[in-house]
Parts: sequence; structure tokens; C-alpha cells
Amino acid sequence: MAVAKGEAHGCIVCGKLYQLYVVHDADGNYLGSKVMTAGGKEVTGYNRPLVACERHSADEIGMAADRVYGRPSGPEEDE
Repeated sequence: MAVAKGEAHGCIVCGKLYQLYVVHDADGNYLGSKVMTAGGKEVTGYNRPLVACERHSADEIGMAADRVYGRPSGPEEDE
């Protein structure tokens, strides 16, 4: 059974606060989230609830998230 609750999270780039609905499964594993505050967007690929302002570029968001959490796990990139 999935459990959803409202949480406040800061933009990964600048820290501005946004309200999110965050969904976890019965074991506490993160399933997804929905940004409820205007001007914010979900940052995907890090298996955790992350949000960023819509005004930040994809490069800014990626660099900030990589700096804090490392590169997202997934298919290996060709070098």
C-alpha cells in the first residue's frame, strides 16, 4: 500500500521552498512526487524527492544535484 504525505523541499539550486506530495511504498521506498507550488518542477533520476525552480536550466539543476547526491544510478554511459 502506497503512502502519500505533504512535505516541503528546497530547490536543489537556490533553496527556494516548494510543497510536494511525496509517495512511498509500504517499505518506505520512494515511488514518486508531485510539486504543488507554482514555479517548481520535479527533478527525476535520483530516486528521492527533489525539486527545482522552473527558471533554472537543466545544466544548473544537473550540476547541483550531482554535486550533492552524485550521478544518478542507471544505464552506464559510454566513455
